Amino acid sequence: MTRTEQVIERAMAAVAAARIQRERDQERRRETFGRIQLSPPLPLPKRGLQLSLHLNGRVQRGGTPNG
Repeated sequence: MTRTEQVIERAMAAVAAARIQRERDQERRRETFGRIQLSPPLPLPKRGLQLSLHLNGRVQRGGTPNG
């Protein structure tokens, strides 16, 4: 067997090993994530609802921020 044939043989063995590892990992992920149940989506607030963020200090009695 020539040097070139040896290199090709080792490369093909490395490709085969990587393929086996990839398939093994893929099966493990399929088993793991197949058991995970996703929760239903969170409800969205009604359109037009705006939340106030008071970023610059205390809130006055009227509900407007000091500033």
